[in-house]
Amino acid sequence: MKFFLRITLLACVAFFQGCGQQETEAPTPTSEYTRRPTADYAVGRGQREAPAVRFVETAAAAGIEFKHDNGARGDRWMPETMGSGCALFDYDGDGALDVLLVNSGGWHGGSSPSRLYRNLGDGNFVDVSDPAGFDFTVYGMGATVADYDADGDADIYLTTLGPNLLLRNDEGHFVDVAEAAGVAGPTWNDDAGNQNPEWSTGAAWFDVDGDGWLDLLATNYVRWSPGTDIYTSLDGKEKSYATPQQYPGSTPRLYRNLGDGRFEEITEAAGLLLPGGKSMGVAMTDFEGDGLVDIVVTNDTQPNFLLQNVGAGRFEERGLAAGIGYDETGRAKAGMGVDIASVENDGVLSIAIGNFSREALSLYRQAAGGVFVDAAGKARLVQSTLRPLTFGLRFFDYDLDGLQDLILANGHIEPGINSVQKEIDYAQAPQLFWNAGGGQLLDASEKTGGLFLRPLVARGLAVGDLDADGDLDVLMSSNSGSAYLLRNDGPTGNAVALDLTGSAPNLDAIGAVVKATVGDQLQTRMVRTGSSYLSHSSTTLTFGLGKRERIDRLQIRWPDGSLEELQSVAVGARYEIVQGKGIVGNKAFVR
Repeated sequence: MKFFLRITLLACVAFFQGCGQQETEAPTPTSEYTRRPTADYAVGRGQREAPAVRFVETAAAAGIEFKHDNGARGDRWMPETMGSGCALFDYDGDGALDVLLVNSGGWHGGSSPSRLYRNLGDGNFVDVSDPAGFDFTVYGMGATVADYDADGDADIYLTTLGPNLLLRNDEGHFVDVAEAAGVAGPTWNDDAGNQNPEWSTGAAWFDVDGDGWLDLLATNYVRWSPGTDIYTSLDGKEKSYATPQQYPGSTPRLYRNLGDGRFEEITEAAGLLLPGGKSMGVAMTDFEGDGLVDIVVTNDTQPNFLLQNVGAGRFEERGLAAGIGYDETGRAKAGMGVDIASVENDGVLSIAIGNFSREALSLYRQAAGGVFVDAAGKARLVQSTLRPLTFGLRFFDYDLDGLQDLILANGHIEPGINSVQKEIDYAQAPQLFWNAGGGQLLDASEKTGGLFLRPLVARGLAVGDLDADGDLDVLMSSNSGSAYLLRNDGPTGNAVALDLTGSAPNLDAIGAVVKATVGDQLQTRMVRTGSSYLSHSSTTLTFGLGKRERIDRLQIRWPDGSLEELQSVAVGARYEIVQGKGIVGNKAFVR
């Protein structure tokens, strides 16, 4: 059944707040948040301004010639605005990160397959999509990667508007086994009785029930189809893109790995039947330090979820009680990308969530009693993130000084937004924020050169060390545009990188937590999937040490709860650590 809704110009100015959230003028931040940083916020740091670390865009020169196809042919269908994601992972086991770029063609019989690029290890990539089995066309959204069948290679779960794909890696060739495995996803019926597929977005692999096998969480957006598409208009004459408020939401789906290549859906049994969700991003961590993986799911114009793992494969949704469901004015923002880190290396976790234009970035910091408070003001993120619409989002230590910095991939959904909101542009520059200590994140975009000064319609974002030199590089995708490879050319501090191999069947050691003591500083990292928006970053753990020469002590809590400790790990190398055996190999960084 089709619905028709005409919106006047004035009304449309209102609804572009948050993929459909009713618009009000954003309050002017208090003067406390607009003053320049003071020394009080930079205690223990040798400088008050961000370092001039340079990122060089190298995608085309490196052999990555990709253009995302959103399938737009003038229909202004809602999914055209959302794609797509990307992934950094080692598909062939040679130790170098390869690149996956998800495509979204397929409308009107189009053919735009996703592409896989193999890292040759010398700064160049080669397209191996066809021999690797990427000869299919789907309306792709995102990807998450893990060795779900414990055979020693990386498999891919590809989310789509349609049946999702489980791409099993058979010695470098990928075969879709989603239907046989039971993870293609359900369908729903519209008012006319037509059967439609779910629209899946974010996904993550982790062990839900402690049996060692990696289970799968797939989040879903709204129940949209060409037959239920709603007509909206900016000017009362031409169609514009609709927004999620006008469509029913859909629950996440949780699949338990049975260990024989098959999965069973346990969504309701696990306490995750949440039909009000309009989910975009998913991130994992352990908020209580109890060895159980908790999940944060962002929702677009609906309250965000905090899924607390209570054991035995069950969760409790406590986003509202924890204070991350709404902003301080009681509104649900347009939650997009999400990531979690200890911003101050104090063991206290913060949740960063990208929101719509005219909504500042959310930075929820853990407080007593399992409650979170929005620390975006103290972090000085409010003013600089009010205009951008942020999709991809990731914490990473780009200058290797030991503190987690933050990168944002920005871009609007409506090409004509500037005609009704004069201060908002469709293409928006990415942003990079340097962690200055004391909870402050300072905008360092202008100090990096190149892409951070260039307006894009960015979506996916992943980080990893692509050139094996120890610092972290960036892969970024754009809607109906190119992919971008940002090589980190420093200068940066010293680093240690760790590749963890867990006991079978969790060979990826997903959920392992590593604490690195460096002098009087304690850094904590988890091996995890998810985070950002529709994207997958490298699972290698990188610890920045600044000028220090070694990690004094490494403590590893493996996914099964066992502890292992290593002493005096020298900088300048990537170490392979196997559960129960310690360091079994290392390779010096290329400098």
